Amino acid sequence: MHISETYSIPCVIMRGGTSKGIFFRGNDLPCDPAVRDQVILKVFGSPDSRQINGLGGADPLTSKLAIINPSKREDADVEYTFGQVDIHSAFIDYSSNCGNISSAVGPFALYQGLVKAEEPATTVRIYNTNTDKVFQAQVPVKNGRPKEEGDYKIYGTPGTGAYIGMDMAGTIGAKTGKLLPTGNPKDVIEIHGFGSLTVSMVDAGSPMVFVKAADLGLTGSEGPDQIDTNLEMLELLESIRCTAAEKMGIADKRTAREKVKAVPMVAFIGPAQDYKSHIDGAVIREEEIDFTARDMFMQIMHKTYSGTATVCTGCAAVTPGTVVYEMRGEKKDNKVRIGHPAGIITCDTAVENGRIVQAVFGRTARRIMEGYVYVPVSAWDKK
Repeated sequence: MHISETYSIPCVIMRGGTSKGIFFRGNDLPCDPAVRDQVILKVFGSPDSRQINGLGGADPLTSKLAIINPSKREDADVEYTFGQVDIHSAFIDYSSNCGNISSAVGPFALYQGLVKAEEPATTVRIYNTNTDKVFQAQVPVKNGRPKEEGDYKIYGTPGTGAYIGMDMAGTIGAKTGKLLPTGNPKDVIEIHGFGSLTVSMVDAGSPMVFVKAADLGLTGSEGPDQIDTNLEMLELLESIRCTAAEKMGIADKRTAREKVKAVPMVAFIGPAQDYKSHIDGAVIREEEIDFTARDMFMQIMHKTYSGTATVCTGCAAVTPGTVVYEMRGEKKDNKVRIGHPAGIITCDTAVENGRIVQAVFGRTARRIMEGYVYVPVSAWDKK
């Protein structure tokens, strides 16, 4: 619909886990990828540190995009493309997926009638175009619609909601084709100005590089306020990420720094310990977690822990020889309990004959708004 100097585009704002995104049906956006991205940047109000002229939330966790289409694949119900909309530059990163936003894809598909809702729960098979992988969401249903209210608590989101089970075992090797991209559970990399560092590079959900917090002079209990203001530490962590990107075959160091900003994610791991949530001050007890983990996302610390990082960390924790496995220690329980800045997230794993066949984490989701976003007609001009 053309109104004056703007076009109106149907969209839905949804919270998925601890993130929030703008959801579109694919056929409501321009077909030309370059024009589509120009339009999306206008929708979000990027680039601008406040995203004041759009729907973005001026934070990487609330500047996210989901494009949904019906799938033509026999093994999937819907096709989903994730985009991380940069706040400070005119750039949308399609290099990876987001587990939190993924948890809202199933409910969105049900609300939109793309998948038939069946009670008490509907399994939605989701093909993620970013990683060329299929995963499943178990969405609770009541009265023919996604159930949103429930008693499941996720740290970093107020209140409780209905449990959505996200099984992402199918995303192992999402970017590199292998769980261990280098073939090794541990590698030693050289960081300019720092020296040798032992890391584990793992690819499940999203590729990640893990390092022990102590090797960086950290405890593993730090919060965003401590890391994001430490410019030397930010640069060290970014150097680790870019070096790992090259070792994993994702991008050379320069490209990783300039264009492939979302992956691999870098996380530092510490022992189980008491600490206070950096969001509400609640005490997380040592006995409640297996280890602490802090996930760097888009060059700052994730305020909670990303869904795909949960999958990758869970898989690393049950893979012998990785720094995560060694930090966790020998455990028969396949529930991996991760202590993050806001609280705890778990990954339920299952290993058969040395192969990880299940990697489930729980989320909640909520539809916040459905309507139209107005975009200047000039956004459709090819540049």
